[in-house]
Amino acid sequence: MNYHDIIYIILFNRTPIIKITFTSTLLLFLILLFVYPITYDSKATILPPEQNNQVGSLGGLLSGHDLTNVLTSGASNTNSQLLAEILKSRTAAIYVANKFNLVKYYSVNNIYEAAKLIEKDLNVEVTKEGIIKVDVEVRTKLFPLTRSVKDSARSLAADLSNGFVEALDKINREKMSSKAGKVRQYIETLLSQTKARLDSAEISLTEFQKEHKTVSLPEQLNASIETASKLKSDIIKNEVELGLARTSLREDSKEVQSLKQNLYELQNQYAKMEEGNDDYLLSFTDVPDLSKRLASLIREVKIQNDVYLLLQQQYYKEKIQENRDLPTIQILDKGILPLKASSPRILFSTIVGAMFFFLLSCLIFIIDGRKNYYYVSRKDK
Repeated sequence: MNYHDIIYIILFNRTPIIKITFTSTLLLFLILLFVYPITYDSKATILPPEQNNQVGSLGGLLSGHDLTNVLTSGASNTNSQLLAEILKSRTAAIYVANKFNLVKYYSVNNIYEAAKLIEKDLNVEVTKEGIIKVDVEVRTKLFPLTRSVKDSARSLAADLSNGFVEALDKINREKMSSKAGKVRQYIETLLSQTKARLDSAEISLTEFQKEHKTVSLPEQLNASIETASKLKSDIIKNEVELGLARTSLREDSKEVQSLKQNLYELQNQYAKMEEGNDDYLLSFTDVPDLSKRLASLIREVKIQNDVYLLLQQQYYKEKIQENRDLPTIQILDKGILPLKASSPRILFSTIVGAMFFFLLSCLIFIIDGRKNYYYVSRKDK
């Protein structure tokens, strides 16, 4: 059986082939139009999160930057891919399922089953620019004949997309609030310890001044005290930073090692000033005993006061961060009612179906013709 025989069979049976193709295509068209479930989706778009490149450092701490930078240094801040994974999480799905009563919509037994179903219909895409696109496919039931059924599905598609964006913002806020709460608790402990040391230093200074009737010091010694106080304050601030860093970073991380190196250098400088060095204004070993004791008390008060003010400022920043109720993501486009269905694509599917039915019909007749051909050939022999 050659190529010409195949063409002949198709042309000879063209009428039944066309009838079968037309009937099948018409049936497919009617099924897609009146029976097949209609799918709607509404896309919401989220801008990429702002990158905070400020690394927790001694310079940043002294200039008043947040201590939470220490906790996030060493790893990139929340990025688009992380937000996309949060959107795909079970927590986000459960939030949306609860909000829109999807247990009833999907006719399932519990919220977890509803969450699994909504996760399957969720589509999250991250573009190369970091923009996040999220949509949820909502399907009608079979025979979606009424307009109210279609409108309900369109509305739900927009609501679910916006619901996932809302869930992302809620989860992100809770995460940031939890982190700020941990930092606040840590700083709160340091504050109480520093306040106790400050009170003790002030009492000691007052008692010493009353006992020895000493109030002021020479200018050179005052300058040395200022320098020593500044160094000691820097040491304590660095120790605070190092303590915060160790709560979230490994000991061998670059940030922890850098903080440890800074602390070592500051301690060396302070030790040189205590022992005496030509680089400094006045060594405390050269100060008479009474003046030295007074200088030590004044210096301790200044150190504890500086540290207390810094920690108090940071404490209120973290407390505000913990309790603030502001959006943490930027929405570029909210989900809106879809203008047309995403599925089925009736015209495209009908054309593809017609081609399939035509080829299938041709194949059936060719196979049948081939059997007859071999039967006749054997009979002739």
